[in-house]
Amino acid sequence: MDISAVREAIAAAARAVVLPDGIPKLTSTGHVPDAVTAPAFFVAEYTVDFDKAMGRALDEIEFTARLLVGRADEQSSQRLLDSILSGFGVASLKEAIEVARGAPGEYALGGLAHDLHVRRIQGNRLYEHAGIQYLGAEIIIKVIGEGAP
Repeated sequence: MDISAVREAIAAAARAVVLPDGIPKLTSTGHVPDAVTAPAFFVAEYTVDFDKAMGRALDEIEFTARLLVGRADEQSSQRLLDSILSGFGVASLKEAIEVARGAPGEYALGGLAHDLHVRRIQGNRLYEHAGIQYLGAEIIIKVIGEGAP
């Protein structure tokens, strides 16, 4: 798998999130930005398990992405975070990203991977990024695909 391309494809899928009126559009990148414009989603760290099948046939990558929202008001920030982290709805990151799985029998992320799955949300807390505190959480995404071209 081309890890950089997979990261960018996950970020592109996240851009489908529809936020409530009056909330700026979700900023989404496949890399850790120097500074963020909240609300922001970005693909950060990852771990790779090689050789999940013989002959370099399958690798598994677990990406840790982050969602950061502004802290203008405690309650509205928490409600926004909760709606984006929900498992359903137009604001759901899980639904937006998993649309990129494709139809049954199709490869995920436009052919970059065999499959992907948003596994869990963790670390719902305050995050500091570029010296600014945000309310946020981590999204764990599992991607499986070809180990070798």
